[in-house]
Amino acid sequence: MNQQTNDDFQYSENLDNTSEDAQASEGNGASNLVLASASLPDRIFLLPSTSKPVFPGLVFPVMLNPGHGAELLKQVVSQVSERVVGVVLSRSQELDTSEPIEPEQLYRVGTAVRILKYQETDQGGVQALMQGEKRFQILKTASRQGALLAQVVYLEDTPAADEAESKPTSMAIIKTMRELMEHNPMYSEEIKAFLSRQNWDSPGRLADFAASMTSSDREELQEVLEIVNVQKRLEKVLYMLRKELDLNQLKERITKQIEEKISQQQREFFLREQLKAIKQELGMEKDEKTEEIEKYQTRMEELSLAEEARRRIEEEIDKLKVLTPQSPEYTVSRNYLDWLTGLPWGIHSEDVLEVGKARKVLDRDHYGLEDVKRRILEFIGVAKLKGGVEGSILCLVGPPGVGKTSLGKAVAEALGRKFFRFSLGGMRDEAEIKGHRRTYIGAMPGKVIQAVNNVELANPVIMLDEIDKVGKSFQGDPASALLEVLDPEQNCAFRDHYLDVAFDLSKILFIATANVPDTIPAPLLDRMEVIHLSGYIPEDKLFIAKRHLVPQLLKRHALKSSQLRFTDGALKKIIDGYARESGVRALEKSLSSCMRKVATEMAEDTLTTTPVSINQKKVEEYLGKPRFSDQALMKRLRPGVATGVAWTAQGGTILHVEAMEVRGGEKNIKLTGQLGDVMVESSHIAYSLVAGGRGWGIKPGFFENKTVHLHVPAGATPKDGPSAGITMATALVSLGRGQKIKSRLAMSGELTLTGRVLPVGGIREKVIAARRSKIKELILPAENEKDFLEIPERVRSGITPHYVYDIKQVLELAFPDGGGKGGKGRHT
Repeated sequence: MNQQTNDDFQYSENLDNTSEDAQASEGNGASNLVLASASLPDRIFLLPSTSKPVFPGLVFPVMLNPGHGAELLKQVVSQVSERVVGVVLSRSQELDTSEPIEPEQLYRVGTAVRILKYQETDQGGVQALMQGEKRFQILKTASRQGALLAQVVYLEDTPAADEAESKPTSMAIIKTMRELMEHNPMYSEEIKAFLSRQNWDSPGRLADFAASMTSSDREELQEVLEIVNVQKRLEKVLYMLRKELDLNQLKERITKQIEEKISQQQREFFLREQLKAIKQELGMEKDEKTEEIEKYQTRMEELSLAEEARRRIEEEIDKLKVLTPQSPEYTVSRNYLDWLTGLPWGIHSEDVLEVGKARKVLDRDHYGLEDVKRRILEFIGVAKLKGGVEGSILCLVGPPGVGKTSLGKAVAEALGRKFFRFSLGGMRDEAEIKGHRRTYIGAMPGKVIQAVNNVELANPVIMLDEIDKVGKSFQGDPASALLEVLDPEQNCAFRDHYLDVAFDLSKILFIATANVPDTIPAPLLDRMEVIHLSGYIPEDKLFIAKRHLVPQLLKRHALKSSQLRFTDGALKKIIDGYARESGVRALEKSLSSCMRKVATEMAEDTLTTTPVSINQKKVEEYLGKPRFSDQALMKRLRPGVATGVAWTAQGGTILHVEAMEVRGGEKNIKLTGQLGDVMVESSHIAYSLVAGGRGWGIKPGFFENKTVHLHVPAGATPKDGPSAGITMATALVSLGRGQKIKSRLAMSGELTLTGRVLPVGGIREKVIAARRSKIKELILPAENEKDFLEIPERVRSGITPHYVYDIKQVLELAFPDGGGKGGKGRHT
């Protein structure tokens, strides 16, 4: 606002927007705007209020901190004889009253108040006692010495036209105020004093006082201040009082409910405490702490504890006696005792070492795997002669889905022991095995002790699943922690970090599972007896599907054998075209997919006939085109292509090696297909041997001035190992001669620079893969003959093996017209 003289005023905005009541009175000729009286000046300084407006007739104290407001009161007291100031409500509750204000920040109707008492504080603030005099409306404002000076007109109340109209409303307000006193005694004395001294000929004052006693918001109180029509003001205030009364009644009812609930709870607590004290005096009951101590002492007497464990429990009980139940250490000590006394010290189940029963259990749940079953039965037979299975750790190694976990359960059932399984896959913290020390919050024993506690026996069968996938991090090496668990010389006194006492794990039969043994640390692998599971041939899968998978899946899909059946041809098509992996998981998924589609058709009532018989045609309708095809295998055979067999973590598989000449450039070999270092070396050996000019039926100079590209599909799968050496050499000779190799022939063997064929591993898995892919002839190193003959006859039947010593024999067997000079390999 621009600075002006005392006599020059700036008109406040929207002066014509006076209250509705004032305008109505002016229209009727009864003006409620009067000029300043002799006692109230027409120009007054404005003091903003941020909390709520001040009403005429009320006496109230004011405390102002140092700032603009305090300086304004000092100026009024020192310069204005009437000691009158105008209190006006600010439009914003966040207004800073210590700074100069603008007219736009204030409402236009306020109350003129007289300063009755005034005192300055030591800090520069002001304490004053004021009394509201009369309503006013701002006409003009001007700034004077940093304060806001206003020219005002005072508003007179417009009385009701008939006293009979306002008196009932006034009486209702008085009655409501008396009721309010009963619910909120905070204003009782003030209300009593007001009701006793006021003249009831002034209902406007009654309305003002009643409004100031409510907890209404500041805007609603400002509305009351701006109403000059007494009857309307009374009605507005009565509504506010009734709302205030309802609010107080609700608060009182809620408070009473809470107090009653608390009183009831306190009463029940006192009664329970009294009852507990009476029972303790009569010897009928003991406190919680005494009961827990006696529980631990009873457990200790019932267990066959080692001397160290007994001494530790007694020490912990003595410590628990001196601790209060509210102490944090009490909870830690109690949890520790729960674990110590809850373990099955010296509690063992009796082993059932019957080879005949074990054979029945294994044959009931598993088809095929005769060599694995035989090894397990041998293990049980030896245990029977020894009188127990102490110190035995088995490791079942095989591709996914061949039944490693279910074999572990079968062993537990055959021995009459409880079974517990936990996975080690991805475990990176050694505390998961050996527990956390008790100094940590939330500490607990490791997985092994937890397993023993869960089965409540000291000699269960514990399966350590996925032991080949144990991780390692800054938190320790779980594989190293397992050394103590699985070492028969150490686990008789296994010391968990949490328990910190020796516990005997030697009676536990540990069975680990893994897909590949290569990633198991050598010291850990040395402590286990490895049993290899190679996988299933198609005949095994057919029997498993008919005997186990189909009945289980029918039940899982809420179907009955009378509603759905698979023909043998359909099952064979699924096994041959959709599930050629070593295990049966893909077979199970394919069967589930067929059953889901049949169940959906039944739910939609679209089936025309029941029961549903799924044949070969239906299989392709439900599962789509087969993923594997013998025709596709035959189409790949062309000059430069040879078929090998390889071992993978998922079992054996067929591997195609493709060779192609790239004319131009220098003599070289190019390799693709994500080959590992060993496989790259095998390819260089094969190239050097074949391109070295020894003949092999290849035209002279074929490999000169050209690059040979050697590729092993699939390109996205990493491959490594030495067993593809003779396959790569055969592919290069096939390319050089321009001649295809025999159909349904596969090979595996390591090749040297002199042409010797060295033995390889994974023969069983490779034979099963060849059997699944309808391979008829298999070329193997001569030193692998014993491995082939160890495979059961029903697994290797239909495959003619050829045992070779050098590459010449390989080539003679691979090509229909022989591969050059040299004797043929032996075959059986």
